[in-house]
Amino acid sequence: MSVVVVEDQGPVRIIRINRPDRLNAVSKGVAEEIQAAFIDFDASEQRVAVMSAAGEKAFSSGADISDLPELWRAIPTVGFKTMKPVIAATSGWCVGGAIVMVMMCDLLVSAESTIFYYPEAKMGITAGMISSLVTRMPHHLAMEIMLLGTKVSAQRGYDVGFVNKVVANGTHESEAVAMGMQLAQMAPLVLHTLKRFVVEEIMPRGPVERMVYASVPLTGVRQSEDLKEGVAAFREKRAPQFKGR
Repeated sequence: MSVVVVEDQGPVRIIRINRPDRLNAVSKGVAEEIQAAFIDFDASEQRVAVMSAAGEKAFSSGADISDLPELWRAIPTVGFKTMKPVIAATSGWCVGGAIVMVMMCDLLVSAESTIFYYPEAKMGITAGMISSLVTRMPHHLAMEIMLLGTKVSAQRGYDVGFVNKVVANGTHESEAVAMGMQLAQMAPLVLHTLKRFVVEEIMPRGPVERMVYASVPLTGVRQSEDLKEGVAAFREKRAPQFKGR
C-alpha cells in the first residue's frame, strides 16, 4: 500500500498522506512520494492541489523518528515548486514539521479538531524551518508555539488569520476540494502570476529555506556523473566528456 495516495476530483488533485496507523508520520518514503506527486501535479493539466491525510486523528504527527525523512522534500516552495494553488486540509494533530508543510501552502482549511503543536523545544531538536511561522501569524503567538510548545486550536488559528476556514469534523477535505473547484474557475495566468509575486518577491525566506535552495543544486553537482567523469579525466590526463548529468 502506497504511503501517499493521489486522487483527482475534476480539476482538483488530492495528494493524501496514507499512514493513519502511524498518525501520518512523515517517513523518508512519505517525503519522497509527496515531492514526486507534486512535481507530477505541476506538469499535469490539474488546476489545484489539496494536501491532505487519511483518517481523522492527525493530519500528521510530524517526522517519523524511526525513519527520518529529508522533510524539506515535502514542503511547498522548498521541496517542490508550483505556481498553481495548493490548499492544505487538516484534522486532528498537526505536529512539528507538519505545521511547516501546511504553513507553506497557499490556503488552509481545518477541521474543528485540528490542533497545531510544535514540541521540538521539549525534545531538544529542530530543523529550524519553523522559524518562518512568524511571517504567517502574529509574532508573539508564533513564538509561543515554538518556544513554549503551546497547543493552538483551529479556531484560534482562524482568529489570527493563519487558518482560512474552520469546518465541521470530517468535512475538511471536501471543503478544501470545494475551494479548489472555485479556484479552478479563475484565470490560471492571474493565479500563477499573483502567487509568483507573493512567493518569489514578497514573502521572506528564512535561513533554512535559503540553505536548502543552495544545498540542493550543490548536492546534485557532487553526485553527478560529470563529477565522476571530471575526476577520472584528471587522473587519466585526458579531456573530460561531460554530459550535463
